[in-house]
Amino acid sequence: MAVARLKFLDKSEEELVHSQSLKNLMTNGVLVRSHSVLKTLKDHGADVDMKSGVAKIPESLVKDALKSVPKRLRLCARDPKHDMQLPVESSPHLATTGLAIYMRDMETGQKRPSTRADIATFLRLADALDPISFCWTSMTATDVPPHAHGVHELWTAMQNTTKHITGVTVLSAEDAKKQVEIASLGAGGPEQLRKKPNFSVICCSIAPLSYEEEAVEGMVEFAKAGVPVISMTMSLSGGSAPITMAGTIVNANTENLASIVITQTAAKGAPHIYSSSSAPIDMRTGSINYMTSEPALISAGLGQMAKRYELPCMVGDWGMNDSPEPGIPHSFTQTVGVYLTTMSGTDLAGGMGGLDVVKGASLEQMVIDSLLWENLRAYMRSFEFTEETASLDVVKAVGHGNTFLTHPQTARLFKKALHFWDPKKLAWEKTLSHAMVDEAKDVARKTLREHKVPSMDKSTVEAAEKIIREYDKR
Repeated sequence: MAVARLKFLDKSEEELVHSQSLKNLMTNGVLVRSHSVLKTLKDHGADVDMKSGVAKIPESLVKDALKSVPKRLRLCARDPKHDMQLPVESSPHLATTGLAIYMRDMETGQKRPSTRADIATFLRLADALDPISFCWTSMTATDVPPHAHGVHELWTAMQNTTKHITGVTVLSAEDAKKQVEIASLGAGGPEQLRKKPNFSVICCSIAPLSYEEEAVEGMVEFAKAGVPVISMTMSLSGGSAPITMAGTIVNANTENLASIVITQTAAKGAPHIYSSSSAPIDMRTGSINYMTSEPALISAGLGQMAKRYELPCMVGDWGMNDSPEPGIPHSFTQTVGVYLTTMSGTDLAGGMGGLDVVKGASLEQMVIDSLLWENLRAYMRSFEFTEETASLDVVKAVGHGNTFLTHPQTARLFKKALHFWDPKKLAWEKTLSHAMVDEAKDVARKTLREHKVPSMDKSTVEAAEKIIREYDKR
């Protein structure tokens, strides 16, 4: 199948990124603030300084990890029709935004700390929108005990979508075990969860080349349970990574290889997804800057590295709106730059409904993002190139200098072969505009009134609520 993809590195540059990453792992190593993880790495052949916490990882250990990590994954959902096979054959699967800390009220425009109820409403809307393939837990539940908010977010998501869920909170090994316990209830038991994972989890390294104790020990627990780990690096050029393009890509690739070694030494064959949300920092403010030209190129380079290793990946970002107000506030050039990250060869991407550099979430923004993606993903649909589709027999039948308009093939296939944009939806795509916001609100209101997410089994709900109550108390 032919699918449009953005290519950035040539073969020699791919080789340089790989060789420099191996050298980085062997000479600089990675800082791991966990004695248990360091011991596992040491037992498998890494050169570990237990006092400093630095593990130097040899090439042989990287090769073994890349050999054992699965090359194909199926991310499962409560409703099997939403299961996702990785790698994708055409356009990537897009998800909701990440871990917002506030919700922008659709009726008043006011910001408020996000709650479990907000997560429920947000994901119920996402469940109804076809362009959204899976759901991140999306917001921080600020109305629950802080140490348990990740478990609450996962459980709230499980009840309010039939799509695959990606968690974004890893607080500790114990927290990871509780999330696994909750997910196992929904899957039908620990072994069913391993066979058909109904959730995955983003585990972030701390660029450059560092892992916090709680997060890395949580990552190990997820790997042992068979929950797909998404090893997201946030290598920020000029901040947490070298300012050069090569330096940023090498740092991000190094961290992904280190994460794969950690999960594979903890549990050989554990499902793992190569991931990045890397961009430069804004030299005027010091904040992350997705609305510039470099993120698409970083994504493309890392997408190529993931394909080199034959790994499923999430290296694209959506994030069409990093302002506090819904709409399409950026220039055409900036908007195209964000979209190009989805053409990087990525299998997954997130960001639908996000505001304010991922700090906020908005129902109407999710509707806008969803409709944008409905139009844009047409560029990445797959095309079959065979002798049959080359259509020489049709050319012969039509004859020299004649029209194909009246040939039966044209009438039979034009709806499949061509993509037709909806003019009404295209009217929303006015850059530097908020003109579509009121209509998006109407769509969100109507969808939330009409869409019902099937309830989970009563005994499952009761068991999960009991686990969470006990965890809250502890």
